[in-house]
Amino acid sequence: MTRAIALIFLLAACSDSREVLDELPNSSLAGAPRADVSESRMDAPVARAVTIGEDGPRLDACGGMGQVLRTGAGGQPLRAAPFGDAKVLATLNEGDRAYICTRSLDQKWLGVVLAPPPAADNGAQAPDCGVSSPVDRKQPYDGPCVSGWVASAYVRLIAG
Repeated sequence: MTRAIALIFLLAACSDSREVLDELPNSSLAGAPRADVSESRMDAPVARAVTIGEDGPRLDACGGMGQVLRTGAGGQPLRAAPFGDAKVLATLNEGDRAYICTRSLDQKWLGVVLAPPPAADNGAQAPDCGVSSPVDRKQPYDGPCVSGWVASAYVRLIAG
């Protein structure tokens, strides 16, 4: 009899009326309300912010500098997310430099912040992108320079 009661309590404890999909986030933004997030990638534009500060608060926000190579006549696209079908934000030319801040899990994409072009002779200063010094925590890049994702095969590490 006690085994039967124990079995009933065990089964009652295991039965949860919540669905797994209600418990899992469907967004990379923690705490995003489920109603505000599209159910599929195809319903919304694909974009993923470049993350800075991954090396910790004692190192530069972006740990390396890269140079674009083998672009061909059309240039190399800078994309809004680490996917081949993501929106093109800019076109990179051979020799362009970018701060390397992060990479995709499969290592095929680099999250970069484009280095501003050298200052012209008219005395104007290039903007400081804010990634050459440490930041307190890992965070999305929200600075004045263009950021996005480029295929890692087309960037050579030159510093960092």
